Amino acid sequence: MVKIPDYESPTLKIIDQRIEESQEDWRRAHLGGSLIGHQCDRFLWYSFLWFTAPDFSGRILRLFRRGHVEEPHIIGDLRLAGCEVSEGPEEGKQWRFEAHGGHFGGSMDAAILGLAEAPNTWHVGEFKTHNKKSFDVLVKDGVEKSKPQHYAQMQMYMLKFGMARAVYIAVCKDDDRYYLERVKYDSYYAGELDDKAARIIFADSPPKKLSERPDYYICKSFRCPHYEICHQGEETKERNCRTCQFSTPLKDGDWVCSAFCFTRPLSLDEQKNLAEDCPGYQSREG
Repeated sequence: MVKIPDYESPTLKIIDQRIEESQEDWRRAHLGGSLIGHQCDRFLWYSFLWFTAPDFSGRILRLFRRGHVEEPHIIGDLRLAGCEVSEGPEEGKQWRFEAHGGHFGGSMDAAILGLAEAPNTWHVGEFKTHNKKSFDVLVKDGVEKSKPQHYAQMQMYMLKFGMARAVYIAVCKDDDRYYLERVKYDSYYAGELDDKAARIIFADSPPKKLSERPDYYICKSFRCPHYEICHQGEETKERNCRTCQFSTPLKDGDWVCSAFCFTRPLSLDEQKNLAEDCPGYQSREG
């Protein structure tokens, strides 16, 4: 019997194509607080300097979208339970911190007061969605062990927003289970993360790799987007001011170019849209 080929809906294919085409510019002006817990300094350096454009499929982008769509439901449920939830300083704006001249920053999901576990304590609120496998590990091991990057993110927000507690609320996408965990502020660890951000941002040369072995499981099995550049010696395809060794982030938040003799800081658009004929461009890895 001839196998019937798998059917791929042209409509669904178009949906994913349109989502891919409409995704936001991936080049953040800053190193994000949500990334600072990543265990590889070289990964963070490459990310801050826009070395690799992400290659997210429409399906993955829809997964990201689902996480954002879940946040209003979590906030609504917290308010239903009698909590005060502040989403930002004013309508349409999140609570946001900036540090190291604005080169480092992040936004917390909400500030929460009135949890039954500690009614009089303000908490940094961090909301995440998980698949069943990830959710079950979270319930078993807790957020610090199972999701250290999320744990670091909350520590940074507690430091920057002056709170001593955070609450991590996760939703299982498979069966809608909730998980809630309160997290204590660790001032030493948070300070280390802040120092780490400055070290990455103002590094004159690439930081040490997580491993020199190309077959190291975190580098290869976890599909690091910078793997080809880091371990296979490929040159970045992203030709912009940040991947050029002559651009420098200053502690006041500006970027300057030492090769093209700019008498003023580089705007964000100029950093992104380096002229193709720039005579001073030289890759940081070149």
